[in-house]
Amino acid sequence: MESAIKKFLYAGVGLASLTAEKLQKSIDKLIEENKISTGEGKKILDEFFKKTENKKKEFEKQLKKITEEVVNKVQLPKKKDIESLEKRIAALEAKVGKLSKSRTNSKEPKTISKV
Repeated sequence: MESAIKKFLYAGVGLASLTAEKLQKSIDKLIEENKISTGEGKKILDEFFKKTENKKKEFEKQLKKITEEVVNKVQLPKKKDIESLEKRIAALEAKVGKLSKSRTNSKEPKTISKV
């Protein structure tokens, strides 16, 4: 699933990059033809990049929300849950080790001393 999300994001970045390039070429052409001034062209590009950045942030929020919903529906354990379980397992293993040692020591045959 992570791979699909990455591919989707890369496709979006590629599309935005391609759009920016095409927009830049179009503006350069309009400036060459004296249909708009350099200042107007710069203003158009600045607005485009500002809107693109805002849309990117909005998209990231939505993607994060969707990802969290999917994780909650699938009921995948969170990192802190896994870490907590690992600590509990380590503690239980230590207790079992101590119990095992004490049982081994108590089952040793006692030597009878001859008097």
